[in-house]
Amino acid sequence: MFARFRPYYRYLRPVRIHFFAAILLGVICGGASGGGIPWMIGKVFKPFFENAGADRLGTWALVGLLTLIPVLIGVRCLALFLNTYLVAYCGTVVLEGLRGDLFAKFQRLPLGYFQKSRSGDLLARGVTDTQQVQQTLVTSANDMVVLPVTFVGAIVYIVYTAFTVPGAGLFLLGLGVIPICVLPIRVIGKNLYRRAQQAFAAGGNVSELLRENLSATREVRAFGLEERERSRFGAGIRRFFELQMKVNKYAFALSPLIEFITVFGIAGALFMAYRAQTPWNSVFAMITALYFCYDPMRRMGKLQSEFTRGAAALDRIEQVMKEPEPIADPAVPKTLGQARGEIEFRGVSFTYGGGTAEEVVLRDVSVHIPADSIVALVGPSGAGKSTFANLVPRFYDATSGAVLVDGIDVRDLRQADLRSNIAVVSQDSFLFNDTIYNNLLLGRAGATRAEVEQAARDAYAHEFIVSVLPQGYDTIVGERGTSLSGGQRQRIALARAFLRNAPILILDEATSALDSESESAIQKALQKLVVGKTVLMIAHRFSTLRDANLVLVFDRGQIVARGPHAEVYRSSPLYRGLYDQQQIA
Repeated sequence: MFARFRPYYRYLRPVRIHFFAAILLGVICGGASGGGIPWMIGKVFKPFFENAGADRLGTWALVGLLTLIPVLIGVRCLALFLNTYLVAYCGTVVLEGLRGDLFAKFQRLPLGYFQKSRSGDLLARGVTDTQQVQQTLVTSANDMVVLPVTFVGAIVYIVYTAFTVPGAGLFLLGLGVIPICVLPIRVIGKNLYRRAQQAFAAGGNVSELLRENLSATREVRAFGLEERERSRFGAGIRRFFELQMKVNKYAFALSPLIEFITVFGIAGALFMAYRAQTPWNSVFAMITALYFCYDPMRRMGKLQSEFTRGAAALDRIEQVMKEPEPIADPAVPKTLGQARGEIEFRGVSFTYGGGTAEEVVLRDVSVHIPADSIVALVGPSGAGKSTFANLVPRFYDATSGAVLVDGIDVRDLRQADLRSNIAVVSQDSFLFNDTIYNNLLLGRAGATRAEVEQAARDAYAHEFIVSVLPQGYDTIVGERGTSLSGGQRQRIALARAFLRNAPILILDEATSALDSESESAIQKALQKLVVGKTVLMIAHRFSTLRDANLVLVFDRGQIVARGPHAEVYRSSPLYRGLYDQQQIA
C-alpha cells in the first residue's frame, strides 16, 4: 500500500529539508518514547522499591535522579511539537502542489470531458480528495518512521532487560500477541477500501447537488421546487452519511480490536512476573515497554485505515490525471503570427465522444471562407452550426478532415497562438466575480486604461458603467455577472472583443434573449466590431444577419446551401421557410 503513493512524494521535494528534519525529530520522539521512558521508569523507581534505611538516597541524589523525568519528557515533547509543526507545513505544500497539478490538468482537458462530467463531483475531487491524499502522504509517511522507531526502541529495552534482570525474560512471552494483530488489519483493510471509494463518490454527488441548486436559484423558486430540492439533497446526504459511517465503523474498529488483543499479552506477562517474583521497578518498566510495543501496532492499524482511504481518494484523482488529452500542442508547431483570417474546412466530419454514424454532428463539410468575410451560419437547432464554429479555435478536433487558418492546419499550431487570433462572444458570456475593469482586461492583458475605456465606448458600455454602476469600472459584477442585466453583460463581452481586436470573430447567438433597446445598442456595436475581420455569425434571429455577405445553411450536419442571402433564399426551401416564418412572427 505504501508503494501506491511513492510517485507522489515528488511534491515533498521543495520542502525535503523540512521533511527530513521532521522525520529526524520523529525518530528522537519515538526513541524517547519506546526506549527512553521504560529506561527512565526502571531507573527512577528502583530506589523506591529497593533502598531502605541507610541505603536511602540523599536529597541532592534524589533530585538528580528525578531530574531525568522532566529532561526526558521535555526532549520528547519538544521533538513531538517540532515534528508535528513541520509535518503540517510539509502537508500544506503537498496539498498546494497536488491541487495545482489537478487544476492545471483541468485546463488542458477538452470541452467534451466537462460536458460528460459533473462539475460538483470534479469540485469534490479537487478539494476533498486532494485533502485526503495530502493527509495520507505526509502524516502517514511520518508515522511510518516514528512508529517503527518507537516499536524497535521498546523491543530493544525488553530484550536487554530480559537478559539482565532475573525473571524478566518471561516478559518476552508478551510479545507473542503481536503477530495476531496483523490479521484484523488485513481483513478490515479490504472492506474499508471498498467503502471509502463509495463514500468519496457519494460526497462528490452531494457537491454536485449543492452546486446545481445554487446555480438554479431562480428556477427553483419560479417552479416551486424547494421541497423537491430539499428531498433530493436530503437523500444525497443520507446516502453519504450511511457510507461515511460504514467507513468509520471499519476505521475506528481497528484500534480497539488491536488494543483488546494486546491486553492478553500484558495480563500474561504480569502473571508470569508475579510467579517469578520479578522486581517491581522492572515490572513497571517492562509493562511500559510492552505498551510502547503495542501502541505502535494499534496506531499502525489506524495507519492502514489512513492508507486505504488515501488510496480510494487517489484513485478518483488519477481518473482525472490520467484522462487523455486529445487536444495538445504539436511537438514542432508552425508559426501563425497575426492571421489574415482565411478559414477553410476540407472534408470535415465530427462526432462527439467517438459516437456511432447516427451521432455524427458534421458530415464531410468543405468550405472556403476568404479573409474579411462576414459569414452567417443558419439552420435548425442541432444542425451543426455551433460545432462548425467551435472547430476553428480548436475547442474540439475534427474526427476526420482538416480545419485550416491561413492555409495552416489548426492542429499544427500552438493553441495559444491560434486562439490569440480569435475573439468569441457567446449567448451567455461569462463574467468573473471581479471588477468591470478586470473583466474587460481579459480581452488583452497588456491594454492601457485608455484602451480599455475606448473599447467600452465602442461597445456602448462606457455610459452605463460610469453613470449607473456605483463604483464605475471598479464595480464588482458579482458571481457570473449577476449584478448586471443581460444587455449590460453582452456589451461587456463585446467590449472585450473590441479590446482583443482579433482578425477572426465568432458570434454565437450574441443578441438572443435581449430586449429591443439592448439589441439595438449591440447591433450598433457589432457594425463597428466586424469591420476588417472574418466573422462567423450564428443566430436564429435573422435580423442580426443583415450584414452577412455569405450564408451557410446547415441541416443534419451538412451544408445544404451557400451564397448571398438573395441567392440562398431562392434556392433553399429550408432557408426560405426559416426566414419567412421569422418575418411573419
